[in-house]
Amino acid sequence: MAIRNIREMGDEVLTKKCKEIKEMTPRTRELIEDMLDTMYEANGVGLAAPQVGVLKRVVVIDVTGESPYILINPVILEKSGEQTGQEGCLSVPGKSGQVTRPNYVKVQAQDVDMKTFELEGTELLARAICHELDHLDGHLYVEKVEGDLHDVTQNQQD
Repeated sequence: MAIRNIREMGDEVLTKKCKEIKEMTPRTRELIEDMLDTMYEANGVGLAAPQVGVLKRVVVIDVTGESPYILINPVILEKSGEQTGQEGCLSVPGKSGQVTRPNYVKVQAQDVDMKTFELEGTELLARAICHELDHLDGHLYVEKVEGDLHDVTQNQQD
């Protein structure tokens, strides 16, 4: 397990579409563990593989700090409602912006054993799912910001 470097806006890898994961390998398991470690170290609620320079369709999300979701090859099945709120990104440090997202999302994905499951989320979890899945298709939240990006003070550990 290791902390990986988080790629920042302007890095070409963040604009590329990720490839589907066909089988679980030791290298992919290591990537997932490293992504979790990196997300927690950076005080994030989600992280997608391209943010650590890997073009694979995998994201990790933990909105509570206690129960991470690992989504491999995720696909949104349903979305409804609307919520507008401040959003930030580990790949766009020190900035946030107002973004409108669905308030409910149902996603189908595979777990670390490549077993298919469905996950439903509302509010922050729905926002995190949509945000992270955008990364898998080469999109950053700044493309959806209503108005200007704002500077934020981050609580980062040294």
